Amino acid sequence: MFIIIIFLTEQGIWTAIAFMVGALISILCGSVGMIIATQANFRTTFCAKHSVGAAFKTAYRAGCSMGFALVSVGLLVLAILILLYKIWKGLDDQSSSSDYFGPLFEAIAGYGLGGSFVALFGRVGGGIYTKAADVGADLVGKV
Repeated sequence: MFIIIIFLTEQGIWTAIAFMVGALISILCGSVGMIIATQANFRTTFCAKHSVGAAFKTAYRAGCSMGFALVSVGLLVLAILILLYKIWKGLDDQSSSSDYFGPLFEAIAGYGLGGSFVALFGRVGGGIYTKAADVGADLVGKV
């Protein structure tokens, strides 16, 4: 996909680099999210032995912290990428022309594409593994 983006977009390598950064950040956030979710599930189960309220509070706090942390990482990297592209392309904030920042926005669009690309394949792969687990559970239940 990296090579296809280089040849099919106007900004070429800049969009492809943003695509790779977006994909890597999506992978990183997905991995961190799974680690946090696994640890939160264990803690929630442990708290559920004592009370439902404590379990809910633990699960809610873990979900909030994970959501805020992952969105913050994505936005921070996006802001850094925009600043770096502005420096590398020699853009300043003085122009009032509407097409002055057009190439920058086209290059940055690759960031969102990369994140969505990885998330799409993560969802498809997760569905395949879930289906396999369902089939395995059905077979065990029938036996």
